[in-house]
Amino acid sequence: MNKKQKIIKKIAKRAKARLNKVDPVTIGSPAKSGYISKAERARLDALDVPASTQDSQIAETDSDAK
Repeated sequence: MNKKQKIIKKIAKRAKARLNKVDPVTIGSPAKSGYISKAERARLDALDVPASTQDSQIAETDSDAK
């Protein structure tokens, strides 16, 4: 086997290995909810806080209206 044939054989093995790694079930499915960093948690909490304060303000105005 000459040098060019060895290279072609190695490229073919790598391509086959890449195809074997692909799991059709995981393609297109949403990512797993894994580790959430402190910064990400703080950002999510900051987004949730205004929504909860709006809910309490709406509840106060409803009770005042009655």
